[in-house]
Amino acid sequence: MPIKDITIQGETILPGQSRTINLEIARLHTMTKLKIPVVIERSRIDGPVVLFSAGIHGDEINGVEIVRQIIVRKINKPKTGTIICIPVVNIFGFVNQKREFPDGRDLNRVFPGSKSGSLASRFAWHILTEIMPYVDYCVDFHAGGAARFNAPQIRVEPDNKKLKELSDVFNAPFTLFSKNIAGSFRNSCGKLGVSMLLFEGGKSLDLNNDVTQEGVQGAKRLLQHLGMLSIRKNAKAPERPPIYIQDSTWVRARHSGMFQNRINAGQFVNKGDVIAVITDPFGKFEQKVKAPNSGYIINSNDAPIVYQGDAIFHITQKLG
Repeated sequence: MPIKDITIQGETILPGQSRTINLEIARLHTMTKLKIPVVIERSRIDGPVVLFSAGIHGDEINGVEIVRQIIVRKINKPKTGTIICIPVVNIFGFVNQKREFPDGRDLNRVFPGSKSGSLASRFAWHILTEIMPYVDYCVDFHAGGAARFNAPQIRVEPDNKKLKELSDVFNAPFTLFSKNIAGSFRNSCGKLGVSMLLFEGGKSLDLNNDVTQEGVQGAKRLLQHLGMLSIRKNAKAPERPPIYIQDSTWVRARHSGMFQNRINAGQFVNKGDVIAVITDPFGKFEQKVKAPNSGYIINSNDAPIVYQGDAIFHITQKLG
């Protein structure tokens, strides 16, 4: 059976070829073209098609760095099959260091999009129609928003045995079972039959090397599992199994004030442990924030100032 051609925006990439295709979907109001580079590496040997994507939210730079390293370290040159890398999906937001598109929409809430809809909707439509029909597996890299730092984690929908197995292979420190959100890239991939792992790690407008290496090593383990990774680039053996999270809850600030975080994302805390302190600027009060239950902190707020009701910690409640 012949290997199928991959054609994106009228350009065909044959087995054994390397190509960077610039998606030109829209322009700035200045008429300047904004191109989305799509880096494609094909082996001469048939095999799966894997997509590594990042930057759906333009301010989540850590994911961009993970995909960049996959390219620079030539991890994306497959022994079999095809690897597609899109380091920055939301090029508009990346240029402006903003989460949203210029039309104010969250790209990760408008999938599957529309050919004639809003700017963000058109981008979503092109990604699903131009690229995703070829893809078998996808890892989409994200980071925490609004100064909230995510411990490296994979998110998969509950009761999906295949995704659970792939998450085990990727072996991030945490695996969080969470339902797909309507309008998300992950939800649309699921409907298309694409096996997607959503990686969360770090925070917006920040680079963290530990998070980056978790993402890179996880990508290598996945490719090795699929028989696509070159032997000379073997992935590191996992040091520990992932911690599975069935349920979690947000701890919210009871007062506005200056926020002193005493816990790093990824740490285990016991019920009643003091995990932060909120103070006013004038020395009138000091409120201790205590862990509501024992569990792992999988997201912590790094902002120096918080308002009453702000999410400050995400803590696990049910493991396994």
